Amino acid sequence: MDIKMCQSCAMPLEDEKLFGDNENGTKNDDYCNYCFKNGKFTGNETLEEMIEICVPHMVEHGFEESKAREMLNATLPKLKRWSQ
Repeated sequence: MDIKMCQSCAMPLEDEKLFGDNENGTKNDDYCNYCFKNGKFTGNETLEEMIEICVPHMVEHGFEESKAREMLNATLPKLKRWSQ
């Protein structure tokens, strides 16, 4: 089974509790609840700023900073939020 990932920050969406929500209160399975609430993005950061936000979280979960940065630079530009 493929695990969905947030189409803004690439966080794995392993549990519905992590899904963002639409303006009408329904779950949005494209984005996590940190990036998307009430039908809107929670911030207006650029792609580069999102990478800087995500690196420390990945380091906290055991990634080397350079590897985290490399992965984010390769992944985030392909996600729905950034590829439009």
